[in-house]
Amino acid sequence: MTDFKKPATIQTVAQTVGIGIEAIRYYQRIGLIETPEKPLSGYRVYPEQTISRLLFIQRAKELGFSLAEISKLLALGDGSCQETKELATHKLEIVNSKLHDLQAIAATLEKLIQSCESNSVNQTCPIITTILNR
Repeated sequence: MTDFKKPATIQTVAQTVGIGIEAIRYYQRIGLIETPEKPLSGYRVYPEQTISRLLFIQRAKELGFSLAEISKLLALGDGSCQETKELATHKLEIVNSKLHDLQAIAATLEKLIQSCESNSVNQTCPIITTILNR
């Protein structure tokens, strides 16, 4: 008995990975994945490797890696843990910097909201005033 499996057309791959068809085509154009040969009649069929690679790309994007960084990670493969670590360390530094910036923004907004709460009706809004004067 054979195991029936639906051919992995671009639509099937997109649904399996949870991305759009245009994203797959874009990844092909920029070289993140290969474009399978198109038979004379029918649709391109994507190998299981492509699905695995697309899942890797999606997971890396969820971790904040850019497509350029993902391309470097894919080029490294399983070979260089040191280079991969350096890329991840750099990404972590960027994330920590963004967190610091977001915490500063949150603290400023909290202060502005508090000053707005203690503001009388006839005065200008301290939030608007602060935004205008920056």
